[in-house]
Amino acid sequence: MIKFSINKVFFLQALNATKRAISSKNAIPILSSLKIEVNSQSITLTGSNGQISIENTISAEEENAGLLVTSSGAILLEANFFINIVSSLPDITLDFEEIEQHQVVLNSGKSEITLKGKDVEQYPRLQEVGTNNPLILETKLLKTIISETAFAASTQESRPILTGVHLVLTNHKEFKAVATDSHRMSQRKLTLDHSSDDFDVVIPSRSLREFAAVFTDDIESVEVFFSNSQILFRSEYISFYTRLLEGNYPDTDRLLGNNFETEVVFNTNALRYAMERAHLISNATQNGTVKLEIINNQVTAHVNSPEVGKVNEELDIESLSGNDLTISFNPTYLIEALKALKSETVTIRFISPIRPFTLTPSDNSENFIQLITPVRTN
Repeated sequence: MIKFSINKVFFLQALNATKRAISSKNAIPILSSLKIEVNSQSITLTGSNGQISIENTISAEEENAGLLVTSSGAILLEANFFINIVSSLPDITLDFEEIEQHQVVLNSGKSEITLKGKDVEQYPRLQEVGTNNPLILETKLLKTIISETAFAASTQESRPILTGVHLVLTNHKEFKAVATDSHRMSQRKLTLDHSSDDFDVVIPSRSLREFAAVFTDDIESVEVFFSNSQILFRSEYISFYTRLLEGNYPDTDRLLGNNFETEVVFNTNALRYAMERAHLISNATQNGTVKLEIINNQVTAHVNSPEVGKVNEELDIESLSGNDLTISFNPTYLIEALKALKSETVTIRFISPIRPFTLTPSDNSENFIQLITPVRTN
């Protein structure tokens, strides 16, 4: 029978991180529960929705946790309900005690709340992942790669493989992350500091976004392990499992070439704000596009909506070379691409009005490249 006391604020942080894996609408009702396992040294919280699973360990050695374990055990509690109750408790310290028939008594200040739990045996076992030869990545770097790519993945389930981010390691050190929804693409490459076994996997972009939310910046590095069907990201206290997507990812390398006819360098933020202005009008039009005209060393953006009005704006440029060109595209794709860039200026290269154009940070053309497909307008 479980009995422990803990700092409420610390406990709540761990609960909320674990809750990110728990869905209230689940085909398997038991997965709306939170699993709590207690031993003399620590508490482990587990949440899962079948797609991702999070194990979060609170150690008795962690000073801020104020964890004092009197007796061990394990129980399931309705996750949302339990977390809401913990957050509403009045005092900084929380006493947790299991009594008969899987019931739990919470004491905090003058408040006493009794909750019904469930037998831990009802909870499905997490599939294990072998933990040999990990890939070690800096958490901050991995989160940057996710923010540079995951947004370009598809949200349409019609082609499930495109809802993921394709991660590949070749020659033990050459890492590539790429995402595409068939209208745009974003790719980041880098050479790793530590060599690892080669891999080729597709991870759901939703899982990667949850990873970025759970692994805070104070976690310096993360170990990554693979099995045939899932991947495990592990730090000292958190294990984050996600299923992999099955199928072959399309060959995106063929989309990238070195030839172009026109090159324009913009200030990243200035272009983004201009596109956001244009988007306010284009959003109300039927085809939702912006037309970019590059004529006589001038770049202008045009939107014309018979219902709402129009935008004509001359865009500030840093430099321009090559042929004149007129091209139409969805401004949302360009806005999101520019948001993913950290550099002050962006280089955009065009081939023709009907071929995709590329964006690269002006300070580093090789490692981060994005591609946007134009919209044909008659």
